[in-house]
Amino acid sequence: MSHEEAQLERIVNLGGDRHKILEFYEDWASTYARDVVEGIGYTGHVLTAKAVTARVGPEAEILDVGCGTGLVAVELKQRRPALRIDGIDLTRGMLDEAEETQAYRSLVLGDMNHPLNADDDTYDGIVSSGVFTTGHVGPERIDELVRVARPGSPIVLAIRDTAWEGEGFSAHVDLLERQGRLRVEECRREPYLLKTGVFCQLCVLAAA
Repeated sequence: MSHEEAQLERIVNLGGDRHKILEFYEDWASTYARDVVEGIGYTGHVLTAKAVTARVGPEAEILDVGCGTGLVAVELKQRRPALRIDGIDLTRGMLDEAEETQAYRSLVLGDMNHPLNADDDTYDGIVSSGVFTTGHVGPERIDELVRVARPGSPIVLAIRDTAWEGEGFSAHVDLLERQGRLRVEECRREPYLLKTGVFCQLCVLAAA
C-alpha cells in the first residue's frame, strides 16, 4: 500500500472524531494536492468542475464546500475565469493552501456538520468533492446546500461509491426529491481514484 493509500485508509478509520480529522488534514495540507492527484489519480475536482461549468453562467457565484487546497476552484477558473467562488473548509492549513491559488473570492473556516453562515438562495451553483462521505459529513447535511442554493441552481457532489448506498446518501437524495426540495438531474458512476480502482457517484442535483 502506497503512502497516499494509507492516508486515505487512515482517515476513514478515524471514526468521525472531529479533533482527529482536523489534526489529520492540518498535517497533510502542504502535500495534499500533489499526493492525491499524482499519487492516487484523484479525479473529483475535474469531474465536478466540468459538471458545474456546464450549468452556470460565466460570472456565477459558486460555493465550494470542503474546498481543501483549492483543486476544484482552480479547475473551475480554467473553464470560467470570471466565476466568483467562495470556499469553506474545516482546517486553516487547507485554507492557507487554497488562498495561494488566488481562485477564490473568499475563504471561510467552517464545519459542514453545522449550519452554513449564508443566507437562503445565495449561490448560483454549489460543488463538493469527497466531503460527503464516511466519517466526514453525512447525507442530512445536503439539506443545507439546498437551502443556500438559488432555485434551479446545480448542486454537484462527488461521493465515493461505497458511501453512496452504504452511508444513506442515495436514500436521502431520493427523500429530498420526493419532498420537492430538489430534482435529480443526473447520477452516474465515474472513476474517482484512478490508481486504486475506486469509483464515485457524480450526482448533479437542482435546488427547487
